[in-house]
Amino acid sequence: MPDQFNPQTAHDSVRALQWVGEALRVLDQRKLPGSIEYEDFDSACGVAEAIRSMRVRGAPAIGIAAAYGVVLAARKRHEQNPDTWKTLIGQDLDRLAASRPTAVNLFWALERMRKIIDTGGNEPAALLAAALAIHEDDIAANRRMGELGAQLLKGASGVLTHCNTGSLATGGYGTALGVIRSAWAAGLKQVYACETRPWLQGARLTLWELDQDRIPARLIADSAAAWLMRSGKVQWVIVGADRIAANGDTANKIGTYSHAVNARHHGLKFMVVAPTSTIDWETPSGEAIAIEERDHKELLSDHFLRPGSVVDAWNPVFDTTPAGLIDAIVTERGVVLNPSAANLRELKA
Repeated sequence: MPDQFNPQTAHDSVRALQWVGEALRVLDQRKLPGSIEYEDFDSACGVAEAIRSMRVRGAPAIGIAAAYGVVLAARKRHEQNPDTWKTLIGQDLDRLAASRPTAVNLFWALERMRKIIDTGGNEPAALLAAALAIHEDDIAANRRMGELGAQLLKGASGVLTHCNTGSLATGGYGTALGVIRSAWAAGLKQVYACETRPWLQGARLTLWELDQDRIPARLIADSAAAWLMRSGKVQWVIVGADRIAANGDTANKIGTYSHAVNARHHGLKFMVVAPTSTIDWETPSGEAIAIEERDHKELLSDHFLRPGSVVDAWNPVFDTTPAGLIDAIVTERGVVLNPSAANLRELKA
């Protein structure tokens, strides 16, 4: 059995984003698990590049990083011209907004910071307080989601997760992986993680996080998921989200939709775990969610990149899962079972 659970300390040792006073310190997730390397970014341009290059990844973490990016931009613009900094910072906000198109937390955080710029005084100090609050609130929300999600897992012996939804993808503790952390402390027996191609976020990042916190896990190839479900070894599939439409359709890492279809076929439950900041109330359904496509070079070997090759690759990095395939959406404000536009609205403040 795991040690007695202390929600403030147990199974929660990883922090990928750290504010160090004059810069945002970022754990470069591209180099895990082989190398643990941090890099300091002291400008909005640098933070935007850290997001674009996937040093920072995961919807909540992207939003947190962007908030700190606004702080850095405000300081620099205010130093340049204390009278016009609120106008000058607009281009920095645009650069941060363009870093990744799918994760709604990015735009939620930028809008929250923009309101402070528009309504606050002429000093940028209030922006740092807001960024720190966004970071701290995310950790608290994740712990709350962990508690709520773990209650749904009572009686389950095994779960499957996809991509990375832990401390590396958030301010700390995690969304779907936060539920798994809480469930493990309550007696969950087995955790399976998909490798999550092509960036291998499951194989590299989720396993690394669980290893750091001494939670045993078993890796499977993405293509083995349906066979695992058929075996009866898992009862739930638990994933995060980069954007949730107003009707409950969910955008998440490519491959999530396949897991949802397979889970429904095999009689498993499917859980999405995300803070309410991930819900895009202005997007009516998954059909309206922009799906990011990345460079085909991420998929093709050098052999097929040579001049004269006639093959190419299609590289969408997200897909959308219809609400009808989702059994529960877990947020810090509560759990929505069998999500729809009507019952999801109950979470709206």
